[in-house]
Amino acid sequence: MSHFKKIYQLSKENITTTMDHNVEKTIVTIISDVSGFDEDEITSEKNFFKDLEVDSIKAIEITVAIEKKFKVSVRDEDVPKITTVREAVELVSKLLSQKNSADVKS
Repeated sequence: MSHFKKIYQLSKENITTTMDHNVEKTIVTIISDVSGFDEDEITSEKNFFKDLEVDSIKAIEITVAIEKKFKVSVRDEDVPKITTVREAVELVSKLLSQKNSADVKS
């Protein structure tokens, strides 16, 4: 691998890591606002339903807030599958990546 390819790959990984961290911070803030838990109590492994007392109505509120904030669309069938903060971050990161790829192709 050439030196430039290595630098590009490392830069790409750093951007992705930074993006995921920013996505996580924003999602944690949204969850805190909806659930009433302090941001410090919300970690990536917390279960929305068991640990953060999120019911179906709050799950919809969180989803709508995420969609508005990140300008993405979460499929209705994906909502029940998202049970942890980490899963929410992974989904939003994936949707943003798809959105950015589509924007580049346009």
